[in-house]
Amino acid sequence: MSVAVAVDGARTDVREVPDALGFVERIPGMADLTRFRLAAIDDAGFVFTLRSEDDPGVRLFAASPQAYFPSYAPAVPAEVRTALGAGDDAGLVMLAIVHPGGEADATTVNLLAPIVIEPSSGSAVQMVLDGDEWPLRAPLGGAANAA
Repeated sequence: MSVAVAVDGARTDVREVPDALGFVERIPGMADLTRFRLAAIDDAGFVFTLRSEDDPGVRLFAASPQAYFPSYAPAVPAEVRTALGAGDDAGLVMLAIVHPGGEADATTVNLLAPIVIEPSSGSAVQMVLDGDEWPLRAPLGGAANAA
């Protein structure tokens, strides 16, 4: 099966991604968990869950970063493309891990370390960006970054 991921807020670019993702490198903080099941939370293709197939009690939330931050377009280094079996950035899909907020905290999204997915194979990696252009906890929602 596949999941539709909107790559932009206007939904002019929607890409199909396998629902079974295999991380070619461990996600920081996730021990040896490398197999995840991707599922859409909304019909627009903006918000998702990633549930570990190795430990079903582990679930992450993710969002299409470009839907909320239209200028978000970090380059994917050659070593990441090689690890994913991808020739270039074209066609790669990015998701950002969402940190749900509480009553006093805003919901944030990790733009510093996006998940990059090769959509034909479902190979994935969490890529840590160099520099300080994108924050680890960018507030999600509000007029400043809504699509």
